[in-house]
Amino acid sequence: MESVVALFREPDQAKVVLEALKSRGFERDHLGFALSDAVAEEELAQSTGVSPEEGAPAGSSAVIRGGLMGVLASLTLTVPIWLLILAFPVTRIYQEGGLLGIMYGAIGGLTLGGLFGALSGSDSGDYVKLLRRMGVPPVQAERFNAGLSDGHVIVIARDASTARADEALSLMRQHGAIKLDDAVGKGRMQSERIGQGGN
Repeated sequence: MESVVALFREPDQAKVVLEALKSRGFERDHLGFALSDAVAEEELAQSTGVSPEEGAPAGSSAVIRGGLMGVLASLTLTVPIWLLILAFPVTRIYQEGGLLGIMYGAIGGLTLGGLFGALSGSDSGDYVKLLRRMGVPPVQAERFNAGLSDGHVIVIARDASTARADEALSLMRQHGAIKLDDAVGKGRMQSERIGQGGN
């Protein structure tokens, strides 16, 4: 199965290209889109009959990252206070309490950070991971995801035939697929066509 991925500025453009793809015989099950605005996403899904793509589950990486950030934040808050306790002879009797504060702060930071990491990761999923699984190169996947975060719309078409994938790519370009560098900094590709092996 070959996939074509393109970025559009507005949901209306995505709607037009999705309708054009359907009129050329692309099945709804082989089409998808993603955007960051939940209301616009629902409207686009209802008007086209095409289901939005869900990002891949964020998995353990978001939890680990959140936990580490929580521990770092707690150490940033507690270690300087403990060092102040050690700096003055009168307050050194509280050094064990300061160590316990550091320990409990780290445990609390790990727990809360992991929890918030899990919540943020499950919010919309990981579109970089989704695009990588489809064979989009890592740098391009990051740029598509950045475009999505900036309010652009990703449209995806899939077909087993290379000729049909080329047709989808041509249609997307005709209907205003934007260059990635216009949306999110440097880039060369207007859209990305990839096979199952990433070629």
